[in-house]
Amino acid sequence: MTAIDFYTHVAAPLDVAMKLVHKALAQHGSVRVLTPDAATTEALDRLLWERPALSFVPHCRLASPAAAETPVIVDNAMEHDGPVAVLVNLGAATPPFFSRFERLAEIVAGDAAATEAGRARYRFYRERGYEMRT
Repeated sequence: MTAIDFYTHVAAPLDVAMKLVHKALAQHGSVRVLTPDAATTEALDRLLWERPALSFVPHCRLASPAAAETPVIVDNAMEHDGPVAVLVNLGAATPPFFSRFERLAEIVAGDAAATEAGRARYRFYRERGYEMRT
């Protein structure tokens, strides 16, 4: 069963996502980041190229021909095929494919709308018996 970690009241969701990608890649070998839209996908893509300055995270979009061989997938597509160990969710909705992953990291920003959406996702997982940490 998927283990779920909630990161709440996050002031800089993309910075937290970037750090989680680095950590999950080192510990689990593969990561899928679900972004809410194309602009967020582009912004995280840029961050993964730029920071930290002395490291490189091999990543691509889901539709890339290299996706099957790339350990980090960053995309806003609400679908996922293939083996990946960790899912990082930056969106407001529960990812329909989350149960395929060993771990799910839910990043919840500090604004009222994000907090309410995060609470709804928390209730959804709790009602289904998932192990969660905050």
